[in-house]
Order: sequence, then structure tokens, then C-alpha cells
Amino acid sequence: MPAPTNKESDDLEKSIIKQLVAVVGEAAVLTTTEDTGPYAVDWRRRYHGRPLAVVKPASTVEVAAVVKLCADNRVAVVPQGGNTGLVGGATPDESGTQVIVNLSRMNRIRGLDLVNNTLTAEAGCVLATLQQAARDSDRLFPLSLAAEGSCEIGGNLSTNAGGTAVLRYGNTRELVLGLEVVLPNGEVWEGLRGLRKDNTGYDLKQLFIGAEGTLGIVTAAVLKLFPLPKGRATAIVACETPRQALALLSHLQANCGERLTGFELFSDYCLGLVLKHFPASQAPFAARFAHYALVELTDTLSADRVQSVLEEALAAALERHMIKDAAIAANESQCRQFWGIRERIPESEAAEGRNVKHDVSLPISHIAEFIEAAEASLVRRLPGIRMVTFGHLGDGNLHYNVSLPQGMSPDAFTGVADELSRIVHDHAARLGGSISAEHGLGQMKREEITHYKSAIEINLMKRIKAALDPDGIMNPGKVI
Repeated sequence: MPAPTNKESDDLEKSIIKQLVAVVGEAAVLTTTEDTGPYAVDWRRRYHGRPLAVVKPASTVEVAAVVKLCADNRVAVVPQGGNTGLVGGATPDESGTQVIVNLSRMNRIRGLDLVNNTLTAEAGCVLATLQQAARDSDRLFPLSLAAEGSCEIGGNLSTNAGGTAVLRYGNTRELVLGLEVVLPNGEVWEGLRGLRKDNTGYDLKQLFIGAEGTLGIVTAAVLKLFPLPKGRATAIVACETPRQALALLSHLQANCGERLTGFELFSDYCLGLVLKHFPASQAPFAARFAHYALVELTDTLSADRVQSVLEEALAAALERHMIKDAAIAANESQCRQFWGIRERIPESEAAEGRNVKHDVSLPISHIAEFIEAAEASLVRRLPGIRMVTFGHLGDGNLHYNVSLPQGMSPDAFTGVADELSRIVHDHAARLGGSISAEHGLGQMKREEITHYKSAIEINLMKRIKAALDPDGIMNPGKVI
């Protein structure tokens, strides 16, 4: 069959756009470069695309109709939520033939069951909105991350987002009971069941959580809620080494139990960046130390009781010379200040200049070995390199980033970025780790992952993809 002419392609594209307008309305189909521009670039502005259109459906019925239309015409679909991802997973290619399906208009909370402790929400709900809805009902939805004011729950589900409370509550995957999904052929899988036990075959929802929109479009979810903590206690603890921080983690788990909600690690270099680029920030101690742990306990007990538990545990750690010093937040304002230091590290790092980001995870027992070995290898390869080491130590996730040596040109640094990443990823793999803990693969790590997953794993993923999306229209060029 001869290839279509330019006129035939143009006519087909115009026909598709006309049909999309018939489904969702003219105002919900964006086609000009000016209108589609903000949707065609990722948050870090590393990936740029050119979509045929951006479509903004307002219901699952409309999503299904849009996907069926695209499937019938073999048009690729790029699902998108708040577009806050870091690996280019929601960015179209530059062909001008792909349709972005943005779910931001699907932002309704469909139900709240306080007896079952569940909330049913559409994919376009902003994470912070869900957190507040839970709080308004004296409940907690514990997923929490830096982009929570703009990221949407559909994207969180599609990337299996992590965040700061994984230590206690788990990744997004562990916070989901049921899903509603539009499949690549436009059919709707209605799986919005609020069951904690359902032993009737394959757990289909797990296929779509973390699949980054390559197997279907999540349109709604049943999410777990928890009792709202009445008190929290927060501290920054000074440590000499990551090994000492790990010893503190074990000590707190033994003495504080499930109250331990957050345990973050950051180096003194990270603290220095925050103090430099956010002058209003305050150092937690008069002296400086090599590493710091940000610790948080929460409980349904009163704030005074939780504070007492943390004080006793840290006093015992000081007595045993496990830590160098500890500063416990005296009030909610100081608690926010402590968290502000941790949360401003990425912005401070960006303000400092060019860097190479990594999102690795390791068995917690191997983190200290990884930090020591990887840094030694990186310094050998590029003397003067500056390590920006921080992350969620309690669940084994490090944002192990690399800043260029002083005096080195950004272009020269970019030229060795892939080599530096390979060093980091090789060390993580050698110790049983992963090259992506919570950001996903997207298009950034699509090729890189083939060096670390076995041929059997890659083949199984491809077979699942082919079974659900035989025409390959769902988010092509991402993950596999």
C-alpha cells in the first residue's frame, strides 16, 4: 500500500481534530503552538515535543471516546496530569502526530467512606486537595512530596510516587485499593472496589500503577485513609557519617516503632547550598557537621507525648555516642523550618549550576557502602566533583546528585554526564539496587534500564505491553 500523501495526512489530522472537538468540545481541544506549548515540555525543560493536539476530557466517558478514536486511527496517546515528572514521561515526541490527553479537568472527589477509611477521587485531583479533603474529615492521606501543590493523583499512580512518608505508609502502590482505567482500545475497566481482601485472581490494578501510562489511562482510584495524627515531633540530628545515620535509624525504629514516619538524610554540602541560596534559612546548629538526619514522629497521641518519646530516644542515642547533636523543633513553625531545609535542596542545587540527577534505591543495609564507593569512583573520574547527597534514608531512596567542579564549563560537564550516571548506576546495581526509586523511567532512562534488568524481565514487560496495547499507541517511547 502506498504511503499517504501530505494532503492525505493533513486531511486525516483535520478529521481527527474535528472528531475530538465533537467528543469534548472546542474549548477542550488545543491545537496552536501557543496553546499547546506548556503541555509539550517537561518540568525540567529537558524534553520538548510537538503534539497534534492537547485534549482535556472532563469525564471517563470522554476519555474512553478520545482513546477509542485514537485507537481506530492508530494515533498515539500521551497521558498527562500535572506534568511535574522528572524523566520526560508525559512529553510527546516532535512528530506532530501524538495526542496529549490531559486529565486536569477530571478533578472531582467521587466519594468518602469514613467507616471504610477510603476516598475515591478522579485522576486530575491535585494531591494537596486530597490531603486537605482527608484532613477536613479527620483523616490522613499520607502521600506527600515536594510537588504536592501541583502534581495530580493520576500521575502519582502512574509513576508509583514515593515521597517523605514511605517509611511508614509505603509507596503510592500500597495506598490504592481500586482503580478505574481506560484501556488502549477505549474500553473501561471498572475496578473501583474498596476491598482490602480480594483473592480472586490477578491483582490487575498493580499492572497500571507505575506503568507511566503505557498500558492505559487511570481515570479514578479508591485510596486508603488513616487516622489523623494528633501530634508530631521533628528533629534534625547531626551525624558524622551515613553509617552513623543508619545506626540511628535502627535505634529509632526499635524505640519509637511505627511512630517513625520520616527519616531523611542530607549532607553538610546540601545544607551549605540552602544557606547560600536561601539566606533566610537558619542552620540548625552553631557548629557544622558532615551529615544530618531529619527525623519525624507522628501519632494519635498528643504532641507532648510524641515529643517526649522522641526526646527520650535521642537522649539515649547521645548517651551512647551514636550521634553528635540533636535539635528538636519547639513548635510547628520550627518544624516547618526544619522541613524547609530539606525541601529547598533541589532548588538550591539548581541555582548553584549544572548537575546530574540520580534517583537510586538500595537495600538500607548497603546505603553507606554505596555512598562511599560511588563517591570514590566519581572523584577518580572527575577530581573536584561535588556530591549533593540527600534523600529518604528510611526507605533506601537516595537522590545522589553530582555538581560540576568549580571552574569546569557546563558544556564540558554535560559531555561526561552519561559516564557519571553509569558509574552511579553500576554501583547501585552491584549492591542490589535500582536506578529509579520513585521518578520512573520515562524517556530519560528507557535505554539505560536495559543494562540492569535481565532479558527475561524486559521480555515479560514487552509481552504485557503487547497483550494490552498491541498497536503500541499508549505513550510510545516511554519505559520500554
